[in-house]
Amino acid sequence: MEIEHLQYPIGRFDKTRTYSDSDITYGISYLKDYPAILEDTVKNLSDEALAQIYRPGGWNIRQLVHHLADSHSNMYIRIKCALTEDNPTIKGYNEGDWAELPDSKLPIDPSLKMLSGIHQRLAALLDNNDDSLLEKSYFHAGYDFTYTLRTVIPLYQWHSEHHLEHIKLALNY
Repeated sequence: MEIEHLQYPIGRFDKTRTYSDSDITYGISYLKDYPAILEDTVKNLSDEALAQIYRPGGWNIRQLVHHLADSHSNMYIRIKCALTEDNPTIKGYNEGDWAELPDSKLPIDPSLKMLSGIHQRLAALLDNNDDSLLEKSYFHAGYDFTYTLRTVIPLYQWHSEHHLEHIKLALNY
């Protein structure tokens, strides 16, 4: 299998595309359901299975689950900043280094619980906003790009699906 497919099994995200209202509705719905989808995929995995990788040099399933909690925690804070500030500047973080910290070796249950809570709160934020709030934005200094919430919602839907596919690849690797 080509390395590009292993890295991006559902393709790369297009941050320059204009996402429709139906894309947003689907994205919010998917993000609401995602914690349960992820948990159903990983809840009964052994430590041996959690140690499986999806590609040479890639993260193992345990690291992927912890990464999702880290990333989606950051996403939630970024959205709250965008909703309460005028195009705030946010900084990225070194995902690879975070994936090597001692908490990445913990059982996955704490991260699954984090994701469930974050996504429940995220849904409450996004379900109660009018369309004009989708144009709220933040500037990502690491990518030198301004993200509107109209793009962030599909981005994190993609991110969720992207890593779910990594997990599925790892289970069959």
